[in-house]
Amino acid sequence: MLPPDAANDQAQGLRLAQNAPPKPVRVIAVSGGKGGVGKTSVAVNLAMAFVEAGRNTLLLDTDLGLANVDVMLGLSPRFTLADLVEGRCTLEETIMEGPKGLAIVPAASGKRHMTELRPAEHVGLVRAFSELDRPLDVMVVDTAAGISDSVLTFSQAAQDVIVVVCNEPASITDAYALIKVLSRERGVQRVQVLANMVRNTAEGRELFEKLARVSERFLDVVLSYIGAIPYDDWLRRAIQRQQSVMEAFPSSASAIAFRDLARRAEQWQAPNGPRGNVEFFVERLVAGGGAVA
Repeated sequence: MLPPDAANDQAQGLRLAQNAPPKPVRVIAVSGGKGGVGKTSVAVNLAMAFVEAGRNTLLLDTDLGLANVDVMLGLSPRFTLADLVEGRCTLEETIMEGPKGLAIVPAASGKRHMTELRPAEHVGLVRAFSELDRPLDVMVVDTAAGISDSVLTFSQAAQDVIVVVCNEPASITDAYALIKVLSRERGVQRVQVLANMVRNTAEGRELFEKLARVSERFLDVVLSYIGAIPYDDWLRRAIQRQQSVMEAFPSSASAIAFRDLARRAEQWQAPNGPRGNVEFFVERLVAGGGAVA
């Protein structure tokens, strides 16, 4: 039996824990301007790297018309964001458990009306996450390709945006277009750039410098190079097996690169508080003073 003082201290500690506000959630959007740059693969494997590091992680698929996070992981969702929008389920009911405890909110594929949601409905989806009552450390948001309102809103609502580029001229051009619109129309002032499917580190750095030269000349935005994911046949094999490379081939070069990316992401400076009217988990940021552990 505990001494009376120890029992009182323990009871007080439990009460404080129960009354403590939910921890702020670090939200990272993964986008890329054009399709085919490996954006979804980056989102899936980055989320898995956070899970491996012991973080409570949620992966949100916001490609509202051509979702494929569930396909990439071989999952069959009962509910999707389309069901949420149509009132058939709650946000909590859309969450499915993926590999190693990764939480996933799937979007729908082939639902044309989802691509035609109004801007206010995109904002409504963002704000719905304030009602989510579960312990979370990180949310990774896989956006659609392009510069549609959904891409812009979900990127704006994240604390950090990773723009994925690969060694194709259209990739650099479209990444610049996305960054320009995010900067000028949505007030996004910092962007993390990730080179994907590169042959070596020099190629990744060269891709970043191409993008940075034109962005620094014409845009008021800070670009940061966060590294590269190498072209890796093991990653291609993992996709064919409908698994993350983190799970299928944990010693591969790409899996190691994703672990490094997750470690660097945890060192990014967190915003001091809410940045605007549209932000995921904004109430948790307010309650927690804006700090992210």
